[in-house]
Amino acid sequence: MPSTAARFAAAYAALTASHEVADHWVQIDKQAVAKGQPGAEGARACAAHVATYTATQAAALYAADRLLGLRIGWRRASLGLAVSAATHYVADRQGGHWRNEEPHGVVKLAAATGHAGWLQRDPGAGYLMDQSWHKGWIAIAAAVISAGAE
Repeated sequence: MPSTAARFAAAYAALTASHEVADHWVQIDKQAVAKGQPGAEGARACAAHVATYTATQAAALYAADRLLGLRIGWRRASLGLAVSAATHYVADRQGGHWRNEEPHGVVKLAAATGHAGWLQRDPGAGYLMDQSWHKGWIAIAAAVISAGAE
């Protein structure tokens, strides 16, 4: 049976690679533009993106599990994917709002931790904060997934 460390490394690699594919290839422009808008339209666009994002991650995790014989338990896989999905939704509802003068949500957290100036000065800062948020949570999701085996 693979070690917990091997399962973690494989799960993290699969989740991270599929994150890149899902965020940049699977997500359509309509979702990317609308997901940060207030109200039901923004929430629906974000939920649609997160659904395809999670399906992409699930497919990659399943493939890694089968090809590498990781013996990942389905309950742990589901829980880890839920962590990734929920935290992805929370951050992506901020889409387009990283430079707001009066931040909310994850942007407020970024501002409160000393990043407000950078977010205002650097047009790429919001994207970097968004992606680092996702990858940090992906590591936690991989840890959840790797802790249990069949």
